[in-house]
Amino acid sequence: MTDKQVVVFDYGFGNVRSAERALARAGADVEITRDFDKAMNADGLLVPGVGAFSACMKGLKEARGDWVVDRRLSGGRPVLGICVGMQILFERGIEHGVEAEGLDEWPGTVGPLKADVVPHMGWNTVEAPEGSELFNGLSPDERYYFVHSYAVHDWTLQTANPAMRAPLVTWSTHGEKFVAAVENGALWATQFHPEKSGDAGAQLLKNWISVL
Repeated sequence: MTDKQVVVFDYGFGNVRSAERALARAGADVEITRDFDKAMNADGLLVPGVGAFSACMKGLKEARGDWVVDRRLSGGRPVLGICVGMQILFERGIEHGVEAEGLDEWPGTVGPLKADVVPHMGWNTVEAPEGSELFNGLSPDERYYFVHSYAVHDWTLQTANPAMRAPLVTWSTHGEKFVAAVENGALWATQFHPEKSGDAGAQLLKNWISVL
């Protein structure tokens, strides 16, 4: 069986090399690029993200990544966002009182974590929903590696068509409950870093590759 082709979109924000290595270990044929055609035609597209919401959005737009994500999803082609690469999929982000527009693939606002210790840095468990493909085969006791000061809270996404499958939302808690992952058709995302999450993260990436 041919390895699935995965592009790690290189727009200047994200640990692209560690993502490349983790995906390769999980069985994908990986390329780091911002080439529009390659990103469009790959079996899967991974959008990383490290840093400020507004800066990531600026870099993504300059690399035409907003077009790539939107066009892929319009055609039902898989996209995986990681960390800030997940956050920018939402409608907007607020950092230090400054509001920035996101990709608006999902409604909702990314805001500061309300916790005694910020950033949330280190290992934490998650609460995955029944039927999750992303966490298939993974124990509820598994821990994943987080590094973030902002998150999405109190979030639900309703489907307009009752025949459509409702999005699956995974939660975690640091001071308060926040969105740790979303599975919504061709668009999946994690707030944590699967590429830094050991065997559990490797299995999660295998699960994503398996549906490409």
